[in-house]
Amino acid sequence: MTTTPNSEPISPSEIEATFGGAERDLALFAPASSIIGEWRRFGAFLKRPSLDVGVQNEGAPTVLARIFALDMAAMFVLIGLASALIAAGVYIPETALAGMEFTPGIIFAVVVGAPVMEEIVFRGWLSGKPGPIAALMLIAAGASGALFLHTSAPAVGALIGLAAIIAALAALFILRARPAMDWFARGFPVFFWLATISFALVHLANFDEGSLAILLPLVLPQFILGAMLGYVRVRFALWAAIALHAAHNATAITIAAIAGQLG
Repeated sequence: MTTTPNSEPISPSEIEATFGGAERDLALFAPASSIIGEWRRFGAFLKRPSLDVGVQNEGAPTVLARIFALDMAAMFVLIGLASALIAAGVYIPETALAGMEFTPGIIFAVVVGAPVMEEIVFRGWLSGKPGPIAALMLIAAGASGALFLHTSAPAVGALIGLAAIIAALAALFILRARPAMDWFARGFPVFFWLATISFALVHLANFDEGSLAILLPLVLPQFILGAMLGYVRVRFALWAAIALHAAHNATAITIAAIAGQLG
Protein backbone atom coordinates (compact mmCIF):
# COMPACT_ATOMS: atom_id res chain seq x y z
CA MET A 1 0.00 0.00 0.00
CA THR A 2 1.44 3.40 -0.99
CA THR A 3 0.49 6.96 -0.16
CA THR A 4 0.90 10.40 -1.60
CA PRO A 5 0.89 13.63 0.43
CA ASN A 6 -2.61 14.69 1.54
CA SER A 7 -4.25 11.74 -0.19
CA GLU A 8 -5.73 8.35 0.55
CA PRO A 9 -3.52 5.23 0.20
CA ILE A 10 -3.12 4.00 -3.37
CA SER A 11 -3.83 0.33 -3.92
CA PRO A 12 -1.42 -1.88 -5.91
CA SER A 13 -4.10 -2.47 -8.57
CA GLU A 14 -4.51 1.28 -9.09
CA ILE A 15 -0.76 1.74 -9.47
CA GLU A 16 -0.51 -1.10 -11.95
CA ALA A 17 -3.47 0.16 -13.98
CA THR A 18 -2.02 3.67 -14.11
CA PHE A 19 1.69 3.08 -14.52
CA GLY A 20 2.35 -0.54 -15.41
CA GLY A 21 4.49 -3.23 -13.84
CA ALA A 22 7.87 -1.48 -13.42
CA GLU A 23 6.43 1.69 -11.92
CA ARG A 24 4.18 -0.42 -9.70
CA ASP A 25 7.24 -2.25 -8.29
CA LEU A 26 9.01 1.06 -7.64
CA ALA A 27 5.99 2.56 -5.89
CA LEU A 28 5.36 -0.51 -3.77
CA PHE A 29 8.90 -1.33 -2.70
CA ALA A 30 10.60 2.05 -2.37
CA PRO A 31 10.31 3.72 1.05
CA ALA A 32 7.03 5.48 1.72
CA SER A 33 6.93 9.26 1.54
CA SER A 34 6.76 9.59 5.34
CA ILE A 35 7.28 7.59 8.50
CA ILE A 36 3.51 7.40 9.03
CA GLY A 37 3.15 6.09 5.49
CA GLU A 38 5.74 3.43 6.28
CA TRP A 39 3.83 2.37 9.38
CA ARG A 40 0.62 2.20 7.36
CA ARG A 41 2.37 0.01 4.81
CA PHE A 42 3.47 -2.30 7.61
CA GLY A 43 -0.11 -2.39 8.92
CA ALA A 44 -1.39 -3.28 5.46
CA PHE A 45 1.12 -6.12 5.30
CA LEU A 46 -0.10 -7.50 8.63
CA LYS A 47 -3.68 -7.55 7.35
CA ARG A 48 -2.57 -9.82 4.51
CA PRO A 49 1.02 -11.09 4.82
CA SER A 50 2.45 -11.85 1.40
CA LEU A 51 5.79 -12.71 -0.16
CA ASP A 52 5.02 -10.07 -2.81
CA VAL A 53 6.00 -7.28 -0.41
CA GLY A 54 9.68 -7.32 -1.28
CA VAL A 55 11.86 -7.76 -4.33
CA GLN A 56 14.77 -5.38 -3.74
CA ASN A 57 16.82 -3.60 -1.08
CA GLU A 58 16.14 -0.04 -2.22
CA GLY A 59 15.81 2.30 0.74
CA ALA A 60 16.51 -0.42 3.32
CA PRO A 61 18.20 1.91 5.87
CA THR A 62 15.25 4.32 5.74
CA VAL A 63 12.66 1.58 6.16
CA LEU A 64 14.61 -0.11 8.96
CA ALA A 65 14.97 3.19 10.83
CA ARG A 66 11.23 3.83 10.57
CA ILE A 67 10.26 0.33 11.73
CA PHE A 68 12.78 0.62 14.57
CA ALA A 69 11.11 3.87 15.60
CA LEU A 70 7.77 2.05 15.67
CA ASP A 71 9.38 -0.72 17.73
CA MET A 72 10.69 1.82 20.23
CA ALA A 73 7.29 3.51 20.46
CA ALA A 74 5.65 0.16 21.19
CA MET A 75 8.36 -0.71 23.71
CA PHE A 76 7.98 2.50 25.70
CA VAL A 77 4.18 2.22 25.69
CA LEU A 78 4.44 -1.30 27.09
CA ILE A 79 7.06 -0.24 29.65
CA GLY A 80 4.76 2.59 30.75
CA LEU A 81 1.83 0.18 31.05
CA ALA A 82 3.90 -2.29 33.08
CA SER A 83 5.10 0.51 35.36
CA ALA A 84 1.51 1.63 35.94
CA LEU A 85 0.45 -1.92 36.81
CA ILE A 86 3.33 -2.33 39.23
CA ALA A 87 2.47 1.01 40.86
CA ALA A 88 -1.11 -0.25 41.24
CA GLY A 89 0.16 -3.28 43.13
CA VAL A 90 -0.03 -5.86 40.33
CA TYR A 91 2.77 -8.43 40.58
CA ILE A 92 4.75 -8.89 37.37
CA PRO A 93 7.46 -11.59 37.28
CA GLU A 94 10.94 -10.34 36.43
CA THR A 95 12.66 -11.34 33.20
CA ALA A 96 16.02 -13.04 32.87
CA LEU A 97 17.63 -9.63 32.25
CA ALA A 98 16.61 -8.31 35.68
CA GLY A 99 19.59 -8.29 38.00
CA MET A 100 21.88 -9.78 35.36
CA GLU A 101 25.52 -8.74 35.34
CA PHE A 102 26.19 -7.39 31.87
CA THR A 103 29.62 -8.77 31.11
CA PRO A 104 31.08 -8.39 27.58
CA GLY A 105 30.18 -12.02 26.90
CA ILE A 106 26.55 -11.53 27.95
CA ILE A 107 26.26 -8.34 25.90
CA PHE A 108 27.69 -10.09 22.82
CA ALA A 109 25.31 -13.03 23.27
CA VAL A 110 22.26 -10.76 23.61
CA VAL A 111 23.12 -8.22 20.91
CA VAL A 112 24.80 -10.49 18.34
CA GLY A 113 24.40 -14.16 19.14
CA ALA A 114 20.67 -14.22 19.88
CA PRO A 115 19.62 -12.13 16.85
CA VAL A 116 21.67 -14.26 14.44
CA MET A 117 20.55 -17.62 15.81
CA GLU A 118 16.91 -16.69 16.40
CA GLU A 119 16.48 -15.11 12.99
CA ILE A 120 17.94 -18.16 11.27
CA VAL A 121 15.57 -20.45 13.18
CA PHE A 122 12.39 -18.37 13.16
CA ARG A 123 12.64 -16.38 9.93
CA GLY A 124 15.47 -17.78 7.82
CA TRP A 125 12.96 -19.98 6.00
CA LEU A 126 10.28 -17.32 5.52
CA SER A 127 11.54 -16.68 2.00
CA GLY A 128 9.77 -19.88 1.02
CA LYS A 129 12.79 -21.02 -0.98
CA PRO A 130 13.74 -24.72 -0.87
CA GLY A 131 17.32 -24.08 0.26
CA PRO A 132 16.65 -22.39 3.62
CA ILE A 133 13.76 -24.75 4.41
CA ALA A 134 15.84 -27.85 3.66
CA ALA A 135 18.77 -26.43 5.64
CA LEU A 136 16.60 -25.77 8.68
CA MET A 137 15.12 -29.27 8.55
CA LEU A 138 18.58 -30.84 8.31
CA ILE A 139 19.90 -28.80 11.24
CA ALA A 140 16.82 -29.66 13.32
CA ALA A 141 17.28 -33.37 12.56
CA GLY A 142 20.98 -33.19 13.39
CA ALA A 143 20.36 -31.32 16.63
CA SER A 144 17.72 -33.88 17.65
CA GLY A 145 20.11 -36.75 16.96
CA ALA A 146 22.95 -35.08 18.82
CA LEU A 147 20.69 -34.35 21.80
CA PHE A 148 19.42 -37.94 21.87
CA LEU A 149 22.95 -39.38 21.86
CA HIS A 150 24.73 -36.77 23.98
CA THR A 151 24.78 -39.10 27.02
CA SER A 152 25.12 -42.58 25.56
CA ALA A 153 27.37 -41.75 22.60
CA PRO A 154 28.49 -38.11 22.67
CA ALA A 155 31.10 -38.56 19.92
CA VAL A 156 28.52 -40.03 17.56
CA GLY A 157 26.09 -37.27 18.45
CA ALA A 158 28.72 -34.63 17.69
CA LEU A 159 29.43 -36.24 14.32
CA ILE A 160 25.72 -36.28 13.49
CA GLY A 161 25.46 -32.58 14.37
CA LEU A 162 28.50 -31.74 12.25
CA ALA A 163 27.18 -33.77 9.33
CA ALA A 164 23.85 -31.96 9.56
CA ILE A 165 25.56 -28.57 9.41
CA ILE A 166 27.62 -29.61 6.37
CA ALA A 167 24.51 -31.00 4.66
CA ALA A 168 22.60 -27.79 5.43
CA LEU A 169 25.33 -25.66 3.87
CA ALA A 170 25.36 -27.95 0.83
CA ALA A 171 21.57 -27.61 0.49
CA LEU A 172 21.83 -23.82 0.64
CA PHE A 173 24.46 -23.85 -2.11
CA ILE A 174 22.81 -26.40 -4.39
CA LEU A 175 19.34 -24.86 -4.11
CA ARG A 176 20.46 -21.21 -4.01
CA ALA A 177 18.83 -20.29 -7.33
CA ARG A 178 15.47 -21.92 -6.64
CA PRO A 179 12.57 -19.44 -6.22
CA ALA A 180 9.94 -19.53 -3.49
CA MET A 181 7.68 -22.56 -3.73
CA ASP A 182 4.12 -21.93 -4.90
CA TRP A 183 2.48 -23.81 -2.03
CA PHE A 184 4.52 -21.79 0.47
CA ALA A 185 3.52 -18.50 -1.16
CA ARG A 186 -0.15 -19.50 -1.05
CA GLY A 187 0.06 -20.45 2.61
CA PHE A 188 2.40 -17.64 3.58
CA PRO A 189 0.05 -15.92 6.08
CA VAL A 190 -0.08 -19.15 8.10
CA PHE A 191 3.72 -19.53 8.06
CA PHE A 192 4.24 -15.87 8.92
CA TRP A 193 2.00 -15.97 11.99
CA LEU A 194 3.34 -19.38 13.00
CA ALA A 195 6.87 -17.93 13.06
CA THR A 196 5.70 -14.82 14.91
CA ILE A 197 3.75 -16.71 17.58
CA SER A 198 6.51 -19.31 18.05
CA PHE A 199 9.07 -16.54 18.49
CA ALA A 200 6.94 -14.98 21.22
CA LEU A 201 6.20 -18.25 23.01
CA VAL A 202 9.84 -19.33 23.18
CA HIS A 203 10.50 -16.21 25.26
CA LEU A 204 8.33 -17.62 28.02
CA ALA A 205 11.61 -19.26 29.02
CA ASN A 206 12.78 -15.80 30.13
CA PHE A 207 10.59 -16.16 33.22
CA ASP A 208 11.26 -18.50 36.13
CA GLU A 209 7.83 -18.21 37.73
CA GLY A 210 4.23 -17.32 37.05
CA SER A 211 1.21 -19.05 35.54
CA LEU A 212 0.62 -19.18 31.80
CA ALA A 213 -2.24 -16.67 32.13
CA ILE A 214 0.16 -14.18 33.69
CA LEU A 215 3.13 -14.88 31.44
CA LEU A 216 1.41 -14.83 28.04
CA PRO A 217 0.75 -11.05 28.13
CA LEU A 218 4.40 -10.56 29.10
CA VAL A 219 5.63 -11.90 25.76
CA LEU A 220 3.49 -9.38 23.86
CA PRO A 221 6.66 -7.31 23.18
CA GLN A 222 8.23 -10.33 21.46
CA PHE A 223 5.05 -10.91 19.48
CA ILE A 224 5.07 -7.30 18.22
CA LEU A 225 8.80 -7.45 17.51
CA GLY A 226 8.40 -10.78 15.71
CA ALA A 227 5.83 -9.28 13.35
CA MET A 228 8.19 -6.41 12.53
CA LEU A 229 11.13 -8.77 12.03
CA GLY A 230 9.09 -10.96 9.70
CA TYR A 231 8.08 -7.92 7.67
CA VAL A 232 11.61 -6.60 7.12
CA ARG A 233 12.93 -10.12 6.52
CA VAL A 234 10.45 -10.66 3.69
CA ARG A 235 10.71 -7.14 2.31
CA PHE A 236 14.51 -7.16 2.17
CA ALA A 237 16.45 -10.21 3.37
CA LEU A 238 17.51 -12.06 6.51
CA TRP A 239 20.24 -9.50 7.24
CA ALA A 240 17.58 -6.81 7.74
CA ALA A 241 15.78 -8.88 10.39
CA ILE A 242 19.09 -9.58 12.15
CA ALA A 243 20.00 -5.87 12.13
CA LEU A 244 16.61 -4.78 13.51
CA HIS A 245 16.69 -7.55 16.12
CA ALA A 246 20.19 -6.53 17.21
CA ALA A 247 19.13 -2.88 17.53
CA HIS A 248 16.11 -3.89 19.61
CA ASN A 249 18.17 -6.09 21.93
CA ALA A 250 20.86 -3.44 22.31
CA THR A 251 18.21 -0.92 23.36
CA ALA A 252 16.55 -3.41 25.74
CA ILE A 253 19.82 -4.32 27.44
CA THR A 254 20.69 -0.61 27.77
CA ILE A 255 17.34 0.09 29.42
CA ALA A 256 17.81 -2.91 31.73
CA ALA A 257 21.28 -1.75 32.71
CA ILE A 258 20.06 1.78 33.45
CA ALA A 259 17.13 0.41 35.45
CA GLY A 260 19.55 -1.76 37.41
CA GLN A 261 21.73 1.22 38.22
CA LEU A 262 18.73 3.31 39.29
CA GLY A 263 17.32 0.41 41.25
